[in-house]
Amino acid sequence: MEEDTFVDYIKTSANPSTRTIGHRQCGIIFNFIDGKFAKRYSSRKELKILAAKFAGKNELLTQNIGEFLLEVDRLKSRGQLSDAEILIGAYKKMLETKKHT
Repeated sequence: MEEDTFVDYIKTSANPSTRTIGHRQCGIIFNFIDGKFAKRYSSRKELKILAAKFAGKNELLTQNIGEFLLEVDRLKSRGQLSDAEILIGAYKKMLETKKHT
């Protein structure tokens, strides 16, 4: 059985050969030193699946999941935000809305 992550070396601001990890399924190599993460732009369907998994991992209440998914859809419709920007933005918006109710 093959692991989902692999070790690689990349150039960073700290070193021309910095050890890091990558993820086999999506092919993303992470730059933890400079905080630069690869941006992924999924289709609307793929993003909904990611959002549902995100909601599950963050243990959102059932009544909040619909609002979260709706905000994900709104942010996706706005333009060229990455998946991470959309998920985090929708999550923050949902939390902000819950504070005011």
